Amino acid sequence: MLCRTGFFFTKNAVVLNTLAQSKVSRLSIAPRAKFSLSQMFSRITRSTRSYSTIPANANVQSPILNSVKASTISVSKPGPTVISHKYVGYWLLATSGLVFGIVVLGGLTRLTESGLSITEWKPITGAIPPMNQKEWEEEFDKYKSSPEFQQLNSHITLEEFKFIFKMEWAHRLMGRAIGMFFVLPALYFWKSGKMSTHVSKRVLGLTGLLGLQGAIGWWMVKSGLDEESLAERKSKPTVSQYRLTTHLAAAFLLYLGVLSTGFEILTENKWLKNANKPEMFQNIIEKLNNPALRKIAPFRFALLGLAFATAMSGGMVAGLDAGLIYNTFPHMGDDIVPSVNELMSPVYARKADQSDLWWRNLLENPTTVQLVHRILATTVFFTVAGTYLFCSRNKAMFPKATLKRAHGIMGLVTLQVALGITTLIYLVPIPLGSAHQAGALALLTGCLAFSASLRKPRPAAVSYINQAMKNQLLKKN
Repeated sequence: MLCRTGFFFTKNAVVLNTLAQSKVSRLSIAPRAKFSLSQMFSRITRSTRSYSTIPANANVQSPILNSVKASTISVSKPGPTVISHKYVGYWLLATSGLVFGIVVLGGLTRLTESGLSITEWKPITGAIPPMNQKEWEEEFDKYKSSPEFQQLNSHITLEEFKFIFKMEWAHRLMGRAIGMFFVLPALYFWKSGKMSTHVSKRVLGLTGLLGLQGAIGWWMVKSGLDEESLAERKSKPTVSQYRLTTHLAAAFLLYLGVLSTGFEILTENKWLKNANKPEMFQNIIEKLNNPALRKIAPFRFALLGLAFATAMSGGMVAGLDAGLIYNTFPHMGDDIVPSVNELMSPVYARKADQSDLWWRNLLENPTTVQLVHRILATTVFFTVAGTYLFCSRNKAMFPKATLKRAHGIMGLVTLQVALGITTLIYLVPIPLGSAHQAGALALLTGCLAFSASLRKPRPAAVSYINQAMKNQLLKKN
């Protein structure tokens, strides 16, 4: 054991450099002791399967090797999973890709006005579409009793109905497929022990949100089928903008939750894979612990929140068809901002004292809703631009991953602004409208990736990675 320890200290440059900075200025390795065969047998029978790697009086200051000080490696039963398997991360990224796809498909369903074509919610049997002419005619008859057909689409034929039905059916079917793709692997990873405790809790919460999303979707559709609700809103047959935005928000939150968990798992696995390169991990930790960086780190949440709020205001714009008015930029009509009388019209107040004038105009007046969306979008653009410039001028302060992602979100926000203006000018054509919605989620993805690059690793993960690094050093020597 002493021979192994001596080799460890005299040959390992990382440990020597670490100890050179500490108060221990000299390493002394005791000479081999001579003892009899009986003494040797006595020591063997009393020994344990452990050994000390650094003397207890060593004052080690390295953040990576600090746990090595006076540590003992012992043979014991494996504990709970600390870092989830990388396959869990890949599965979560794949799930987030499917959620991204269903958001885009949902936008297309909205743009083609197909969302109210299925007038029933059948979570199980609804997965099977009409299979013959008789079943198609039965579905068409159900649609004929809906307010949308009676007020807007009384002219459509059965063939035209089939198109909008298939759009909504595909959207619902994809939702069911995502549910299966998420739940079944989650059960396998949990049962096989490949998922850590904290990830298991997150996945459980995300599973609940996924199930709730289906109920929110039907709650949204029902608002466009209920004649009383339409009469109260004084609206044409369309879904409530509040419920539409709630449905969109739940989808975005599900996407962000799944994606952020996947990012975390893969990042921790990357660090664990490079356990034989402690300098790299130490450099990252030192940068993330930089006091100057920690002061500005909270702004990443503001950036993420702004991007999310802008996307939700876009949902309100879609729900009110507010993109079909004031199709110029930067002006709205003859002025940059419409008149106060138009922005705060008493028409939208429902109470006699007009106490609800402000908030109803902010949420129900298409002119005001579009203006709010423009303001938020402009704010996001300049916030991202400011973040990009700050990162570019202080490159030494940030990890390389953060700098790359700052470039990425600058490109994404520029593209998204261009898409938004073009979509507005051309009266929301379906391809541009769909691309603009996808761009909102892509920008939010970039903001999340930027934020994740500034997040400090979990203490449990750091401890586990430190232990892995220590084991790698011992194996080399």
